[in-house]
Amino acid sequence: MEDKTVYTTKEAACYLGVSPSTIYRMEKRGLLSPTKTSGGQRRFSQKSLEECLRKSQNLETTLIREKPVSYETTTRVKPYFHKNSICIYNTDFLSTACIKEKTIDLIVTSPPYNVGIKYSSHDDKMFYEDYLSFTRKWLARCYRLLKDDARFCLNIPLDKNKGGQQSVGADLTTIAKQVGFKYHSTIVWNEGNISRRTAWGSWLSASAPYVIAPVELIVVLYKKRWKKSSGSRKSDITKKEFMEWTNGVWNFVGESKKRIGHPAPFPVELPRRCIKLFSFVGDVVLDPFLGSGSTLIACALTNRRGIGVEIDKNYCGLARQRLINEAKIYQLKL
Repeated sequence: MEDKTVYTTKEAACYLGVSPSTIYRMEKRGLLSPTKTSGGQRRFSQKSLEECLRKSQNLETTLIREKPVSYETTTRVKPYFHKNSICIYNTDFLSTACIKEKTIDLIVTSPPYNVGIKYSSHDDKMFYEDYLSFTRKWLARCYRLLKDDARFCLNIPLDKNKGGQQSVGADLTTIAKQVGFKYHSTIVWNEGNISRRTAWGSWLSASAPYVIAPVELIVVLYKKRWKKSSGSRKSDITKKEFMEWTNGVWNFVGESKKRIGHPAPFPVELPRRCIKLFSFVGDVVLDPFLGSGSTLIACALTNRRGIGVEIDKNYCGLARQRLINEAKIYQLKL
């Protein structure tokens, strides 16, 4: 974009790296103050855009560096479903008191990505600074629930292109470390879905191409010490699995939204690998964003105790039905 002093809404969106709709939301929040032409069209000065960029960067830095937020957990609920050491709670993870602190051996979860997915009970179109604040809160909650030698497998996107480029993987990993988690490694999950691409930015032009990697991350964290000493000390992973899965690039396809009936399911293979590689038989595994129930299915099939928390009752019902149909939960005994 050529240097200029006044920008239209579309040009301002390009300048800031966001969508035009985000410009309108930023205006409502007081982050931008445009002037208007005689015809009522918005115009943004370069000075105001630069100031907005500065404020946004300072706010994100503050959110990353600040100490974890303290809050009360007050909601006590009965399990929505409980069978064979597999338990589902229909509640908000941030406010529930249904899980005792320092009782979890492993967390495997895929939180909302904030990319506009139409969930029934969650706003997936937050301002990025609000998304980071939300992330800090639930990560701090996870930290308190884990045992000192517990692990955490966090499935998140590498980055975000829709509505403005953001380094989601790096930002969430940084927040996790600031909350108290220690970093171990990152697994790159190659879903093999590059054929699903529908946007390239400026087609066949260096003007504004989009670079989109068809991969997701599984960030492996731990609480205080990496070597695990608690639990049964019994592993059920085979030599072939161990050799394959300790390679930091995993290749398997994603899950079908249509088949599962959920807007963002992940395949059972993902938590199955994390569970067998990073926990012992009989360990307690938690998924604070249960969704369609893939983590609990993997728990049932690998002889682990599983706890899932899901705010949406319909998704709880979906997870329960999948446990019955896919994990044969009524036929299994831990």
